[in-house]
Amino acid sequence: MSKRSGQKRRQLRFEIFRFNPEDPESTPHIQCYRLDETPYLSLYLALNQIREQQDASLQFDFCCRSAICGSCAMMVNGRPLLACRTLTKDLPERIQLHPLPAFALIGDLSVDTGSWFSAMNQRVAAWIHEQHPFDPDAPEEPMNDDLAQAIYEGDRCIECGCCVAGCGIANVKPEFYGAAGLNRIARFMIDPRDRRETCDWFEVVSSEEGVFGCVGLMACQDICPRNLPLLEVHAYLRRRMLAGRRC
Repeated sequence: MSKRSGQKRRQLRFEIFRFNPEDPESTPHIQCYRLDETPYLSLYLALNQIREQQDASLQFDFCCRSAICGSCAMMVNGRPLLACRTLTKDLPERIQLHPLPAFALIGDLSVDTGSWFSAMNQRVAAWIHEQHPFDPDAPEEPMNDDLAQAIYEGDRCIECGCCVAGCGIANVKPEFYGAAGLNRIARFMIDPRDRRETCDWFEVVSSEEGVFGCVGLMACQDICPRNLPLLEVHAYLRRRMLAGRRC
């Protein structure tokens, strides 16, 4: 019995996707586990209890426990969420867990987001293209506070992959940059230290792989655990590309 509510604690039923692609004898299946719910129980803590007490072979990723690393993202009852910040009290007794789609499966709930983001960053050249050779003795150039804040907003992405997993286009078109890629482009596009102009970005962004490949459902913004203003990012990129359509 719960001391605070006087109600009987729930017994949770976890239905977890299991498959090890490196094991030729493994086949995709759902395995069920039961766990008594405790106050402030997160999916991260629940999965660790299952692995420590019931099944040591269960694969899932975690690192920071603070919604900073993004490694514990998974599909929770069909919705991409971070396990470390999702409390079981906000979920029904039956909890279905699957790996994020659109990424290569490592095993069970673990996927390879790192390779996807590395390839995306290479495709969009996600680094500052300097206007002048670096001079370590040059004085620091001041930046407008509002502009610095806008750049910081773009850098708050933790590359968890939730926006990619929740995007219908990214799931059927692997070449689509997704909200994470478009956010990365916008971050460098507004940076005054980057020498690239709108015309330089035009071929990268104004295609089916870029912002015009988005159909505008904006599930990415609805599920972003960092609450990034992805709708504003998409609108900004569309305006810039329309302005540079004669490049």
